[in-house]
Amino acid sequence: MAVKLGVPSKGRLQELTFDWFRTRGLDLRRSGSVREYAGAVDGFEGVELVLLSAGEIPRELVSGRIDLGVTGTDLVHERIPLWDQQMELLARLGFGHADLLLAVPKVWIDVDTLDDLDAAAAQFRARHGFRLRIATKYHTMVREFLRLNGVADYQLVDSQGATEGTVKNLTAEAIADISSTGDTLEANHLKPLADGLIHQSQAALFRARVAPAGTADQNILATLLARIGVHQSE
Repeated sequence: MAVKLGVPSKGRLQELTFDWFRTRGLDLRRSGSVREYAGAVDGFEGVELVLLSAGEIPRELVSGRIDLGVTGTDLVHERIPLWDQQMELLARLGFGHADLLLAVPKVWIDVDTLDDLDAAAAQFRARHGFRLRIATKYHTMVREFLRLNGVADYQLVDSQGATEGTVKNLTAEAIADISSTGDTLEANHLKPLADGLIHQSQAALFRARVAPAGTADQNILATLLARIGVHQSE
């Protein structure tokens, strides 16, 4: 057995994750070719590196198949109900920043806030006979955010890619999507609502609340966290 650490399998997120651990005295590396999803931890016995897509890591943590994992906070909040009962956020890593926000067409000059959106949604349904459509892949977070802010007359439509283009393509009237710079919103003539920030996401290190099976692995986990300067709550 070994303590399993799940990290993103490729791209800039993997590079920054490796850098974060390296500055804390833990060297992670890919093993084999770039097409192989295998990795190793140098200089620390009893830790197995597992390379996964960022979207898989929350599920693997909840199942207990990995003990630690690096992924975006947006993915955890969206995909894991009552996530904090099943995993612990140990550290925000300071990279992978992106905002999940609501945006509407710039030509909607009278819609700048959630209250404006609520009024526009009611008018839209009265005029067109169906609810205003908001394109997103973050159904859980968006629905809860709108519920808490009293916006009711809408429907979510699923969009797994090129969400900003759905308004231009007439498949949605508004969007809720991740934005890092705002450039894509600007290019698609969209504007974020002034109070439409749903979640500020970044990469974070999570611990599964399902403890490693053996005492030896629990000790390895405690030693590992001490090495990188992270403390668990229990």
